[in-house]
Amino acid sequence: MAKSGKASKLRREGADGAADSRRLLIDAVVETLKVDGFGGASARAIAGRAGCNQGLVFYYFGSVVNLLLAALDAVSADRLEHYGEAVSRVDSPAELVDVAATIFEEDLDAGYVSVLVAMIAGASSTPGLGPEVAARIAPWVQFAQGAIEGAMGDSPIGSVVPSGDLAFVVVALYLGMEMLTHLDGDRVPALALFDHAKGLAALLAALGSGVAGAGAAREVNPQGQIPTEAETEPREAP
Repeated sequence: MAKSGKASKLRREGADGAADSRRLLIDAVVETLKVDGFGGASARAIAGRAGCNQGLVFYYFGSVVNLLLAALDAVSADRLEHYGEAVSRVDSPAELVDVAATIFEEDLDAGYVSVLVAMIAGASSTPGLGPEVAARIAPWVQFAQGAIEGAMGDSPIGSVVPSGDLAFVVVALYLGMEMLTHLDGDRVPALALFDHAKGLAALLAALGSGVAGAGAAREVNPQGQIPTEAETEPREAP
């Protein structure tokens, strides 16, 4: 009779082997989407790149689309963790733009965002894929909103443009720049836009400080009203 410890070990090795196979397939999807795009991500191509039987695609994931979504989940989780570490040290909008520019170049070099771009492109021709991809973009928008709110702090600029709306614009712009840069390989226009955004962020921060300072300098009068600038100007002695 086999000992219980031996059986347990065999099951654990089987689980490890399954995890390894799943990881190989997910990594193969990422590379396939980077190189061949959504149209080239067939079960045969993915399994060939992973070095395994294409039957494992359906055994572990049920369908090619499910495998593609699993790969998108893996890339998103990895990048969001990296983004979180990068923005944790940000104290101002200008610093946030600097971090975003650095991450943008990293993603271009590694091709990470091209995985999401390929999935977005594939959603137009694959029924039901659009909502699944959209659901996976939502955490990116939420992350951007948190980063923006953290960088803005108590700046009055935050009351002008809601952080959620601004986060949606940032994510849409980021993906659009990635797509355009991927087409012609010229990243200069996108990086120039980051430079302009940094200057604008510094300007808005300065204006925000000025508005906050002016409001703080005008004390409330005994009637509970904020005096006008004319009322607060020093008067000459008679």
